[in-house]
Amino acid sequence: MYKIYKKVWEELTGINGPFSVREIEVRGSPMRVYDKAPNNLAVIWNQTKEFGSSEYLVFGDERWTYENAHKEVFSISSWLKTQGVAKGDRVAIAMRNYPEWILIYWACVSSGIVAVGMNAWWVPDEMEYGLSDSKPKVLFADSERLERFLDINSDFGAMKVVGVRTQAAQPDVIDYQDLKETPGVPPAVDIEPDDDVCIFYTSGTTGYPKGAQLTHRGCVHNIMNLTFAGQLSLIATCRIQGVPEPNPQDTPVPNALVTTPMFHVTANNCVAHMTTIAGGKLVHMYRWDASEALRLIEQEKITSMSGVPVMSRELLNHPDFERYDTSSLLNLGGGGAQLQPDLVEKIDSSGDARPSTGYGMTETSGIITSIAGIFFLDKPESCGPAMPVFETKIVNADGVEQPIGHDGELWVRGAPVIKGYINRPDATSETITDGWLHTGDVARCDEEGFIFIVDRVKDMVLRGGENVYCSEVETTLHKISEISECSVFGVPDDRLGEEVGAIIYLVPESAKTVSEIREFCFAHIAKHKVPKYIWFSDSPLPRNANGKFLKRELRESLDLKDAL
Repeated sequence: MYKIYKKVWEELTGINGPFSVREIEVRGSPMRVYDKAPNNLAVIWNQTKEFGSSEYLVFGDERWTYENAHKEVFSISSWLKTQGVAKGDRVAIAMRNYPEWILIYWACVSSGIVAVGMNAWWVPDEMEYGLSDSKPKVLFADSERLERFLDINSDFGAMKVVGVRTQAAQPDVIDYQDLKETPGVPPAVDIEPDDDVCIFYTSGTTGYPKGAQLTHRGCVHNIMNLTFAGQLSLIATCRIQGVPEPNPQDTPVPNALVTTPMFHVTANNCVAHMTTIAGGKLVHMYRWDASEALRLIEQEKITSMSGVPVMSRELLNHPDFERYDTSSLLNLGGGGAQLQPDLVEKIDSSGDARPSTGYGMTETSGIITSIAGIFFLDKPESCGPAMPVFETKIVNADGVEQPIGHDGELWVRGAPVIKGYINRPDATSETITDGWLHTGDVARCDEEGFIFIVDRVKDMVLRGGENVYCSEVETTLHKISEISECSVFGVPDDRLGEEVGAIIYLVPESAKTVSEIREFCFAHIAKHKVPKYIWFSDSPLPRNANGKFLKRELRESLDLKDAL
């Protein structure tokens, strides 16, 4: 069946195909690009005017059509212009998954303004760092994020602040409702493919998050990668099964359930972008709840749900699953972590939904690989082949490319790779070499070009799709003077994949308690980074000859029932 798969791939990417590829030089490095890619996301957003009265955004009882959305985006853009916000300036968005998030985002990117996605879980210290690092001219914040900001607002006197869905007026805070009807004309700008479109923060190895610079070119190419992957899988499957290929005009309009945070590429670049360009509907959830998800799937005729694996598992295992009509669901899967093989089978047997997954990173503007349907069932431990605009190689510790079937770090190069990290040339040069992005993941590749992620090079915990760098948590713990040594690592977890664990050696005669340690952590880092499991050591932690902690040995020596 892989001969057919390869033939369809060649037809789609050939010189006359809809996804023909060429190589150009970008920022001094060769990059693969799609010939027919639009120049920027503004072009894509403007095209959606044709969807007019079709539903676009749903949140509870609130609904926006595309016409309503364009009107509100127009007003936001006009208001930003009146505030002196111009092309290349930055606007921060700090809020949960309200519909206003995506409306503000489109207002920015369609005007050449750079949207800064602020992590909604950040505590005031982290928020202060993100704002100081990105230097936005305007901050849009919901009531909870606004409350956190007011603890640090004295440092940002020149920045305009807009409160979204706030209950009470605050001094020097503009009410979002007051700018929704702003008349005027949004700025006419010339947006280049390699202009910044947004900045998304990733956890950092130094204790500080890194602001990844995503470009219009990168985001547009991610849309095309996702479209290519869908067409490839569908056409190849039809040919393998001997059934007629569907007419593109008969493809159902997507209705997507937004389950993961909009400040991640999974929800924004992979779900929102794809649904928007197809004239589909985005149904927002304030927080994940399997019962509510089932209700919304039935009520809104959801066709696609993309999230971390635990969401799919909780949905399928829910005691009320059979009570709801989920027949509209065509795709169930996501990213953030590999779907376990048993879950792939379970999704396939649940009804009409196809199991699917993509492997990607913030640093690649979305997916690197994709796999779905019968191919996923055949290779359930794979994340699929790399998309056409990516070059890939598997390298050893010396950067030497490894043969097929051998493990090594996965490096990728292509149009979706970010420019770098703002204000962090050190981190940029460490992560990107001659256009090659070092993913930090250990992988192997099979004869058909399918990639298998087998381990991580990075000292990182992957908790429910959120990257938690161990060094960041260790840096926070070391701010507690009573802690002499500590080591942070991942602890296997059936629900979230991994939880954060820490072993701590206190200074002699210290009476520091676990509760006090966690309380300190909650005040200085986002809650998902706070260790769930803590062990106290009676002696200094073991190290190797280079002075590094023996994390694997430590982790294997600890018993979960002894954790505090």
